[in-house]
Amino acid sequence: MKVLGRDKLIKYGLKHADAKAALDSWYHEVSNSQWQTPHDIKSRYASASFLSDNQVIFNIKGNRHRLVVQVAYRHGVVVIEWIGTHAEYDKKIFK
Repeated sequence: MKVLGRDKLIKYGLKHADAKAALDSWYHEVSNSQWQTPHDIKSRYASASFLSDNQVIFNIKGNRHRLVVQVAYRHGVVVIEWIGTHAEYDKKIFK
């Protein structure tokens, strides 16, 4: 998959050092994946949540952080939309 928005992961990792290794691992794993359906994601990331419009929420670092992406399966693209702490996520509304 082509991951767009890696700069958001890097910036977030600098601010939240406890999440950096997990975000780097997620990025490299996703970059080497070829997701065709949500099932492909769920088989690797059992705790991933799926919203409308192909948005997927990943729990990072024991669910301390949340990563929201949009997946264009047909084009092989993952767009990083938002990343934050679980507490920040609870204040946002994703639909």
